[in-house]
Amino acid sequence: MKKGWCAMVVKNVELPEYSVLMSVYAGEKPEHLRASIESMLSQTYVTNDFVLVCDGKLTKELDEVVDYYEENYECFHPIRLKENVGTGRCANRGIDACKNEYIVKMDSDDIAKPDRCERSLYALAKHPEIDMLGAYIDEFDSQTGEVIATKKTPLTNKEIHKYARRRNPFNNQTLVYKKSRALSVGGYSNIKRCEDYEFVVKMLADGARGINLDKTLVMYRVTANNYERRRNWANTKSFVNVRWKIFRMGYSNLWDFIVPCTFQFFIFIMPKSLTGKIYKRFLRG
Repeated sequence: MKKGWCAMVVKNVELPEYSVLMSVYAGEKPEHLRASIESMLSQTYVTNDFVLVCDGKLTKELDEVVDYYEENYECFHPIRLKENVGTGRCANRGIDACKNEYIVKMDSDDIAKPDRCERSLYALAKHPEIDMLGAYIDEFDSQTGEVIATKKTPLTNKEIHKYARRRNPFNNQTLVYKKSRALSVGGYSNIKRCEDYEFVVKMLADGARGINLDKTLVMYRVTANNYERRRNWANTKSFVNVRWKIFRMGYSNLWDFIVPCTFQFFIFIMPKSLTGKIYKRFLRG
């Protein structure tokens, strides 16, 4: 049965329409993709435009999930790319396809709280000068469902600009931004990792204003290889390259470049057993 879209008014404030933007690749698990899509289609304030970019050829099982939602939901619009192009290019294809000014990002293996979009769009309707909005996330064990940690982010625009000199001030899984602003900075770069952080800094450097809500709006799935991916050489190299690029832009100073890069090298060389503990102790709220 197809779910239709309807306008919503909260506390005498009419919420703006929004597009959901998600991408998926062949390595995703079908049950995770289904759970993620369901969490966005079951919002207390539903979308009228759900764009899913398929990054290259998918597995048969993933295709079946995509086909089901395309056939049963009028708002669901998959874009099927013939080859894998990476996260940045996927995001740009999706941004171009989104029909609304507000774009709600979502990862294909995470789960949104039911009121995520209502809370986010209400805040943006109350503050139309804001260009980007995020919130807290709860990291949960994919096998047990147990909440492991809460990742908090700076709340005000001033705090976000300061924090962004060293780290991403937004949880990407919770990000909502204006399409016009994203297009004005050229969207995402074609880099393989840390593209979300670089995109956010480009927006901020261009004068974009941001806030974070002090509520958990997305559940972030943690699997056995999450921390391992963060400490591999490819991720470390991209981490350094993006921060060097931000330093060359003039957004951060040399110390802002040295401190997080030193910490990342420390993560890279430390024993695997300590990686998760370090992240929880120093990089989570």
